[in-house]
Amino acid sequence: MSPPPPLRLGVNVDHVATLRNARGGRSPDPVRAALMAIEAGADGITAHLREDRRHIRDDDMARLMAEISKPLNFEMAATPEMLAIALKTAPHATCLVPERRSEVTTEGGLDLVTHEAALRAFVARLKDAGIRVSLFIDADPRQIETAARLGAPVIELHTGAWCHAVEEGLQAEEETEWLRLAAGAAQAAELGLEVHAGHGLDFATAETIAGLPQVVELNIGHFMMGEALFAGLDATVRTMRAAMARGRKNAGFAK
Repeated sequence: MSPPPPLRLGVNVDHVATLRNARGGRSPDPVRAALMAIEAGADGITAHLREDRRHIRDDDMARLMAEISKPLNFEMAATPEMLAIALKTAPHATCLVPERRSEVTTEGGLDLVTHEAALRAFVARLKDAGIRVSLFIDADPRQIETAARLGAPVIELHTGAWCHAVEEGLQAEEETEWLRLAAGAAQAAELGLEVHAGHGLDFATAETIAGLPQVVELNIGHFMMGEALFAGLDATVRTMRAAMARGRKNAGFAK
């Protein structure tokens, strides 16, 4: 069996900014966290600039672009405001996500089927600017087919429902959600899409999903920032990388 592509780790620094914003001021600094994560082995940095600026702020995005040496993945809602900021910032990649002010965190994937026409022009503007576009979606066959039609080269599969089932010990739901993710990853790869995954992942679930050969990038934030409070960010990144490597190896693939 030939090995899959290398598995990349994108570290999301949103919740360093959440902690900073709890009291105001400049500390802790999400850019410092991004630099530390890269030094420890992260392949890229993810940051979500929300409409309400509840964590990452505009100047954080500018500083990340100026100071980090690895690709920046700009998570954003598909709004005119965010499009203008993305075109001005010119990150390596954007990941289009759904966003509601009332949600605590992203609750599911984009509904590409319903919003295909509006998203087509949005994706085209970003691609024309040389920005790699990813679509954050549920592992649903219709959503994946629509992603391929929209012309975005990448999808990120929403792993939140599966991770929740694992955490709560809901075995039947866990199996159902895992089969959906595995089938979705295979379908997307067959359609020529690059497959990423993220939301709710921890060491154990990252190790498991690393066994899907179609998945080439994991984007992980909240768990890693929480773990870093106890173990340190350097150790957390290294432990996550080790878990991902075990997952690839245990699935029968070379590192």
